[in-house]
Amino acid sequence: QVQLVESGGGLVQAGGSLRLSCAASGGTFSTNAMGWFRQAPGKERDFVAAINWSGGNTDYAHYVKGRFTISRDNAKNTVYLQMNSLKPEDTAVYYCAASNFQLLSTMQKPDYWGQGTQVTVSS
Repeated sequence: QVQLVESGGGLVQAGGSLRLSCAASGGTFSTNAMGWFRQAPGKERDFVAAINWSGGNTDYAHYVKGRFTISRDNAKNTVYLQMNSLKPEDTAVYYCAASNFQLLSTMQKPDYWGQGTQVTVSS
């Protein structure tokens, strides 16, 4: 059974940084695209960032580009999201997601989801 477990969320002041981790189990994720989404209260779940199976290609939502960095360690079946220069509007539950396929484009409709980790940015 595939499991994605996020960690690293918390409370941080505006301008601060956090690093989210997502550990995958129950499958061989070194050949899968993975990514992050977020959902703020009362809003839909939005795309944040994605990375292809090798880590050679990445994609970011415009509202996090230049501040967030996605990376992965296939030896550890783990994907990371380094979040810098955080803003109050980044406050949301952040979800890790994975595709059954290698390509970045398949992250438009992920096949697996984690339970989410809360990120709160105070002003």
